[in-house]
Amino acid sequence: MWQPSQRYPDPAIRVLDHRFEKYHLASTAVERLATGCRWAEGPVWFGDGRYLLWSDIPNDRILRWDEIGNSVQVYRSPSNHANGNTRDRQGRLITCEHRGRRVTRTEHDGRIAVLADRHDGKPLNSPNDVVVKSDGSIWFTDPPFGIVGYYQGEPAVQELPGNVYRIDGVTGELTVVAEGINGPNGLAFSPDEKRLYIVESRARPRNIVVLRVSDDGRGLSRPEVLIDAGPGTPDGLRVDVDGNLWCGWGMGTEELDGVRVFTPEGDAIGHIALPERCANLCFGGLHRTRLFMASCTSIYSLYVNTQGVAGG
Repeated sequence: MWQPSQRYPDPAIRVLDHRFEKYHLASTAVERLATGCRWAEGPVWFGDGRYLLWSDIPNDRILRWDEIGNSVQVYRSPSNHANGNTRDRQGRLITCEHRGRRVTRTEHDGRIAVLADRHDGKPLNSPNDVVVKSDGSIWFTDPPFGIVGYYQGEPAVQELPGNVYRIDGVTGELTVVAEGINGPNGLAFSPDEKRLYIVESRARPRNIVVLRVSDDGRGLSRPEVLIDAGPGTPDGLRVDVDGNLWCGWGMGTEELDGVRVFTPEGDAIGHIALPERCANLCFGGLHRTRLFMASCTSIYSLYVNTQGVAGG
């Protein structure tokens, strides 16, 4: 059974390259905030309420952890097998739903608005992960993972390729911005929003690819492989203000489970070891310096010496 480190520095935080040392706080350790999930995903921080939301996909619910009181409760059930979550620039919850095969927005009064569920007259597959750009546009991946069985959704016929989409923040128009990525999964923008990183989760080995954002902010270049994951299994990722990629990692051996940190050039510099594969993560806390890690059955956290990009 996992136990938190009883001393500092926590041996679970591994420096793979000296460039990671500046981000490692010696007087902090990995904490487990919640457990009992079947597959935890899509964490998103609500700083104005000091709480974290995340999806427990097979259990068809979204859970909430409150920083004040350190308590967990059900936020939404059923959730249409929700997966990825983020917030838009007005602070509203944006959610990818497997069973609904749609992207939704939860309004401030609790109403749920459908932002996208079809393209070219055909139903989406199972929107997976989502980010919001500073211009208000919403970008999401749409692999078929949630329509292959009943565990994370419901079986259905795939009618569209696994594309990456953009929802215009003004008109609501849905457009394809990337095609041909093999199992597009987690995604995140660089701090200047000139690059978009996407996990190619059905490549062998898995890759993290980078695409250049067009000058008008509406399109993308062809993908280029930035990181060859080797035996690792990247899933979700977020970016800090220095442009480093903090990637959910794992699968294969216990040595791989946790979060792997890369420079913008794709060099591995650090690793946060967890007892479970990490699926996704986000930055939160008062100054966006607390890393929240959704890892199979549990949610873990760690204070780090950097800030997550605003909106990420």
